[in-house]
Amino acid sequence: MFNPKMVLIDVDGTLVDSVPDLAFCVDEMMKQLAMPVRGEAAVRQWVGNGVQRLVERALTDDLDGFPDAALFERAMPIFMDLYAENTSKRSRLYDGVVEGLDFLQSCKGLKIGCVTNKAAQFTLPLLKDLGIFDRFEIVISGDTLPEKKPHPMPLLHAAEALGVKPEDSMMLGDSKSDVKAARAAGFQIICMTYGYNHGEDIRNYSPDAVIDSMTELRNLINCA
Repeated sequence: MFNPKMVLIDVDGTLVDSVPDLAFCVDEMMKQLAMPVRGEAAVRQWVGNGVQRLVERALTDDLDGFPDAALFERAMPIFMDLYAENTSKRSRLYDGVVEGLDFLQSCKGLKIGCVTNKAAQFTLPLLKDLGIFDRFEIVISGDTLPEKKPHPMPLLHAAEALGVKPEDSMMLGDSKSDVKAARAAGFQIICMTYGYNHGEDIRNYSPDAVIDSMTELRNLINCA
């Protein structure tokens, strides 16, 4: 059993299945560029490192790819405009998220925050549209600070802002970036099996626990 005083939660792949909106925007961007569409299955392998990296991968059809600079400069504004209009039209909370948040909020004195690599202009509307924005005492987006996950800075910033020591803190995520950030920050880390980790089993990165649903948090966290 874990005894955290703060839990920070990732967005894409942990709280929200955002791929349907992201895939729509990728494919509409590709159409405007007169390039082949990529499809939702491919986009599921590419998300998790911010929209810039997603666009680069879509343009090259490669997880590790980097496109021609001129092509990227054309593509990025198209994607940003599309995603601004399609941030939450198709995205949904995963099953168990509401119940998991209810449980965490029932724990006396437990602080709850959100840390994502998604830019604030997309993060805040998404959380609000899906009705969970008010669940968090702090929301740190991918452009809030000079660094984002897997750098520990966002996690340590949240801990300092909420007055909790890293050793009393936990990250709840779905990707190797979440695990690396948590380890570097001195946090404990629980990961979801269903998220976005570029096709890899998250167990390969040895989080402290792996769960299929946020409803299982009540079996892992002591709640006073």
